[in-house]
Amino acid sequence: MKENYDLLVIGGGPGGALAARTAATAGYSVLLVEKRPAIGAPVRCAEGIGKEALAEFIKPDERWISADVTGAELVAPDGVSMKLSSEMAGSKVGYILDRKFFDRELVWQAAEAGADVMVKTRASAPIITDGAVKGAVVEYCGSRKKIHADLTIAADGVESKFARWCGIDTTVPVREIMTSAQYLMTDIDIDPHTTVFYLGNKVAPEGYLWIFPKGERTANVGIGISGKKSGPGNRAKDYLDRFVGAKFPAGKTIECIVGGVSVCRPLDSTVMDGLMVVGDAARVVDPMTGGGIYNAMFTGRLAAQVGARAVSDGACTKEALMPYDEGWRNSPMGKTIARNWHIKEKFITLSDAKLNALIHSAKTIDLKDFSTISLIKEIIRRNPLLLADLAGLMASIG
Repeated sequence: MKENYDLLVIGGGPGGALAARTAATAGYSVLLVEKRPAIGAPVRCAEGIGKEALAEFIKPDERWISADVTGAELVAPDGVSMKLSSEMAGSKVGYILDRKFFDRELVWQAAEAGADVMVKTRASAPIITDGAVKGAVVEYCGSRKKIHADLTIAADGVESKFARWCGIDTTVPVREIMTSAQYLMTDIDIDPHTTVFYLGNKVAPEGYLWIFPKGERTANVGIGISGKKSGPGNRAKDYLDRFVGAKFPAGKTIECIVGGVSVCRPLDSTVMDGLMVVGDAARVVDPMTGGGIYNAMFTGRLAAQVGARAVSDGACTKEALMPYDEGWRNSPMGKTIARNWHIKEKFITLSDAKLNALIHSAKTIDLKDFSTISLIKEIIRRNPLLLADLAGLMASIG
């Protein structure tokens, strides 16, 4: 580990790994630091991603794909389900990854491109000179060292401590934190190629519960609920335990993770002098689904592309880095986040009776081009009075 780099990347998840790989491939000196002792562990994700989305960044490899998903099922509060068949979904559904191996593959690729990598290394404070971020103080095995960098990329997840230390307001309202719990379960009866989502205020208030297959008789079974709905006896884990006890009483839990996912609007600005913020730290998780793997990789790569040019020009000012902020906001990904926040805000107000009505109306939908947004558009078309205030928003995007 040297003392001076072109880019310092804080966080070894998909966003940080793509940033490091992109910059190192272009010939820049890069240090990636990860606070955890091992890349990809513990897993804090349901691990799903669309096939076409993944292909933008890396060729699929069976070593880190747990399941090839060809169908989806949406279960209403009253138990009625809407199924999307493989013929309907085609190649647009996705994979369930094994993040332990997937994240490591991305970091290995960054290392092979020339990036230095340090695990169990925590960025404990920014180095700020004349208002600009110039690197960070890092701690490794009890020692402290100053790492100077022309540009620092904060990819440190939902906690986003580094950006906050630099002066960026990363606060998320409690109502827009999805508090989550997930079990990796085995010896359970599931369809190994279908993701299942359960809706309803009794099963997952202002959120949803999921079953994501990870092979035969094995799945991620998890839940996310609104932070404002969490309380004694009604935490995310409590709801999950009640569901698992009823649905999979003989199942075996071999992993348990808890955490939070931001489902708010993105940060007002994701750049400042010498600093760029990507992925969950930038609050670019999809507010409707809570998915963030693709968004992290997209912003990580874009940040490195824009940031590397600024490093070459010798001016990593906020102005020079703004094409990154403007670029992701104006991309299809950024527009999807903006739209899905409004949709999420509407859907969390719906009663179980209204959710039942929506899913009942959707049971006969036959979509030639399956996607979350095409499904929502069709539901709105079939329920014009129930979702009238969303119709204008959807019409504005075509």
